[in-house]
Amino acid sequence: MPVAFHSIEETRAGLVGAGYLAGDSTALVSFLAQRLGKPVLVEGPAGVGKTELAKALSRATGRELVRLQCYEGLDEAKALYEWNYKKQLLRIQVEASDAGWREVRDDIFGEEFLLPRPLLSAISSEQPVVLLIDEIDKTDQEFEAMLLEVLSDFQVSIPELGVVEAKTHPLVLLTSNNSRELTEALKRRCLYLWLDYPGPERELEIVRLHAPALSEDMARKLVEVVQMVRNLDLRKPPSIAESIDWARALLLLGAEDIDAETLRSTMSIIIKHRTDLDLVTDRVGVKLTDGLVGSRQAG
Repeated sequence: MPVAFHSIEETRAGLVGAGYLAGDSTALVSFLAQRLGKPVLVEGPAGVGKTELAKALSRATGRELVRLQCYEGLDEAKALYEWNYKKQLLRIQVEASDAGWREVRDDIFGEEFLLPRPLLSAISSEQPVVLLIDEIDKTDQEFEAMLLEVLSDFQVSIPELGVVEAKTHPLVLLTSNNSRELTEALKRRCLYLWLDYPGPERELEIVRLHAPALSEDMARKLVEVVQMVRNLDLRKPPSIAESIDWARALLLLGAEDIDAETLRSTMSIIIKHRTDLDLVTDRVGVKLTDGLVGSRQAG
């Protein structure tokens, strides 16, 4: 059975148990979203844990995760529902000779011919789910307008069938990388949460949670390097998930220190563009060579 949180601290503890370290605002908004039944719009740069928050809420509450990955050109047929045209055609061919068009028409627009997509699946689920609408900023304003009925009334209007109302209320999270301004109508219907890259101590906690075998000194030096890399003018700064991947990779490789050579050989785990590789090598690699990274905790 799905779990309901009764306090902010209980919400925070549930997310920690699901492998997600939530700050005060994240725990507060996650608690209110469940208790008020309001969607949450989570904005922030790529790689700060927006999608992971939805996954953690799914694990923490015991709800199934239903995910709609947005992209340019996404339409209702891929997000809401579409009709199974092949099955409808077969029914028409079988019954057309024995029945009139009116009877066949009424028959082929039944639920058995409906192909539910993520939004309709979440609305019609017998058990409450977590609905993740990921990267909503990649769609257009027309798609946002279509979403308003779902987010306001938790229902979907199907012309041939009528209104399908939610059997249970999904916990809805919309994520945005803030690549374009979303409409006020959409924002009005949502609670709002801004997520940014964590500070050094918070990121250290995250790395230690997911790579507990990494020594304290190594974890601190890794976080210091990652924070230094993010301050450079990169095409893509390393995400939190990439910090965790790097920590796990260093453990697998048996690395005992993060020096210039270790950075050079493993840098592709956190850096994903050729020009960024050169920049990090020049700026951060030199500091590692000169012993300017990690000296504070050593002293």
